[in-house]
Amino acid sequence: MDGIRGMVLLLPGLQLLIDLLRERGWKVVGPTVRDGVLVHAEIESVDQLPRGVGDIQDNGSYRLRERGDDARFGYVVGPQGWKSVLFPSRELLWSGRRDGAEMNIEPAEVDAPSLALLGVRSCDLHAITIHDTVLAKRAASDTAYISRRENTFIIAVTCSDPAGTCFCVSMGTGPVPDKGFDLSLTELMNHDGHRFLVAPGSDRGEKILDELTTRAEGDEVLNAARTDRDQARAVGAAAAQRMGRSLDTDGLRDLLYANAEHPQWQNVASRCLACTNCTLVCPTCFCTSVEDVSDLSGTETERWRVWDSCFTNDFSYLHGGSVRSSVPSRYRQWATHKLASWVDQFGTSGCVGCGRCITWCPAAIDLTAEVGAIRSGEG
Repeated sequence: MDGIRGMVLLLPGLQLLIDLLRERGWKVVGPTVRDGVLVHAEIESVDQLPRGVGDIQDNGSYRLRERGDDARFGYVVGPQGWKSVLFPSRELLWSGRRDGAEMNIEPAEVDAPSLALLGVRSCDLHAITIHDTVLAKRAASDTAYISRRENTFIIAVTCSDPAGTCFCVSMGTGPVPDKGFDLSLTELMNHDGHRFLVAPGSDRGEKILDELTTRAEGDEVLNAARTDRDQARAVGAAAAQRMGRSLDTDGLRDLLYANAEHPQWQNVASRCLACTNCTLVCPTCFCTSVEDVSDLSGTETERWRVWDSCFTNDFSYLHGGSVRSSVPSRYRQWATHKLASWVDQFGTSGCVGCGRCITWCPAAIDLTAEVGAIRSGEG
């Protein structure tokens, strides 16, 4: 952060930031606790942010814990990636109405409010960047995604306390946000008090910082000192040393291509329920299907796009049957696409090391362990 403009916000300063974004027309969406998990919801006050909340994550296991402090970002990630906001699980494509012999088709209006995403972790930041490539930059771009993405302001947050299933360091995606944000926060809690080092990552972020500075009436917004930057750097460095998982990515693409018939695929399939949980919580999976519905009279009809998964039998259905009718073939397809052929398609891995697929697998399957078993030659 040396050489980069930075400010320090106290809690009233963070509230000032939220208020300013809302005044500028952004709906602020951030973390809040609901039904024992961290979910995304509209935020109007810092009091709605999780206070002193941490999380414990392991294979097939998730629970919140009391940290015993006032941290607002002392957790890692919940089950929701930001794709649920930018790439909804269910979206109307068009609707039609029959009027006599004529059929009138109306394209759906895209709901694209201006959103400020507060608390985006580095792994999810990279996931959004991946979707920018997959959905917005391919030949047939997703216009609905582009509409939402263009209206998005991102406030990233440095992770300070990784979960037991995190492996973003292995994937080069964290824990410190490096690009793709408008503002970046690092929460600091020590003898100097509770505060947030904020740095801009875009011209829009710079303008918001300028506005914060002029609006501040007291010490809620301060100039950052070198000690603040040093402490923020230490937060990220310490988090990088406490990853709960690791994945050896050296030659991983070729390794998986060379082991399409490895017995480990059968091994994992004996435990896999093909429930699709891993793909639903994954922040980069983008597979969809379409549903056509009509009223009982056959006068009105709608076409909806819905999330789908390569773990469902129908997803690979072609004339005559499913291409991947067995669970081993489906798990192999998911893992190999995510970690290997994704590189060929889009120039990057499809995994950001968030660990959600491990945490939310009811069979407690660990992607890093399965790949490790293939690398080591175990069956």
